Amino acid sequence: RLRSLGIVTAGAAVLVAGVTAYRNQDEFCRTFVMPAIRMLPPETSHQLAVIACKYRVFPRSQYEDDVNLQTHFFGKLLSNPIGIAAGFDKNAEAVSGLNDLGFGFIEVGTVTPSAQHGNPRPRVFRLPQDEAIINRYGFNSDGHKAVIQRLRTIRKKENFNGIIGVNLGRNRDTLSPIADYMQGVRLFGPVADYLVINVSSPNTAGLREMQSKEKLTELLERVNEAKSRLEHNKKVPILLKLSPDLTLNEMNDIVSVIKRPKSHVDGLIVSNTTVSRENIKAPKNVANEAGGLSGKPLKVRSTQMIAQMYVLTDGKIPIIGVGGVSSGYDAFEKIEAGASYVQIYTALVYEGPGLVEQVKEELSSMISAVGHKSVGDAVGTKARFYLPK
Repeated sequence: RLRSLGIVTAGAAVLVAGVTAYRNQDEFCRTFVMPAIRMLPPETSHQLAVIACKYRVFPRSQYEDDVNLQTHFFGKLLSNPIGIAAGFDKNAEAVSGLNDLGFGFIEVGTVTPSAQHGNPRPRVFRLPQDEAIINRYGFNSDGHKAVIQRLRTIRKKENFNGIIGVNLGRNRDTLSPIADYMQGVRLFGPVADYLVINVSSPNTAGLREMQSKEKLTELLERVNEAKSRLEHNKKVPILLKLSPDLTLNEMNDIVSVIKRPKSHVDGLIVSNTTVSRENIKAPKNVANEAGGLSGKPLKVRSTQMIAQMYVLTDGKIPIIGVGGVSSGYDAFEKIEAGASYVQIYTALVYEGPGLVEQVKEELSSMISAVGHKSVGDAVGTKARFYLPK
């Protein structure tokens, strides 16, 4: 208990210093505070970051998004295409604080029907040499009931106009996985701006098998059936989050499924974490930890897969690109490959909250430099260039 108290106290002190540095827009935050925070256990650092956003200790971003970053998002207008990926705010505790940082949209979750603790600790590991993270959280979630109450409270606030997506998962010990997703659609459909069907996390046994052609067809047909029965927000977009470890044949199977009217989706998220450990610099005892790898090592594979899915779908299904984005240039690559929107997460661990403004500023400059008037003009312009060679 004393050790835990010491860790939390030290973490709080570092957090206060970080907030002070961030308020002053000081390089001190990136150079000294973020490395200090990384001396804490990874999951403790994550919890502190969520708390900081929950209580809105970071000031609201004063950065004004350039008009060339504006883009349409399933019928709504985003001031910028940069979002926070699912996994950071698993339980919708930090939505307002994340909105303050300047994200164009916020995705919460993964949320499971019943509350569950996830996998035993330790379950998060930093790979600083690779600017990467391995996690095997295993869908730790407060459950539908707690999360829906928080989202309803947020929606009642007059000054909140952010775009919120809800990432849906299944319980580890469920006897009816498809029913878990249908329940999520029925409950969150009326309050979410979009829903994500997550069948690609490597940390829940049997989950990725639901990406197979037969199982995915049944799942999406039932999900769309549940959506059609909503009394409110009947047109809530349904997105499918994919694994970066799929083969080309598996991707073709998925495309054949989502092109069918009964099992169609409104968008894709490419991609989730990978079980691959190619070209990792970290010591083997860390690199070989079980779980999904995120961060810079995933960047190339994610971009390639965005291009593949863009080409396979003829550019007709919007893609949210995620995986290894730590700069505006990285975001621009994913957009050129076929992503209409981009999410970040792991890079925040290494760069801090100022990264959001940095990515937006660099992306805006890149769009102008190549002669485009808007981010939409760049989507998929080099998709074939980014295909695997």
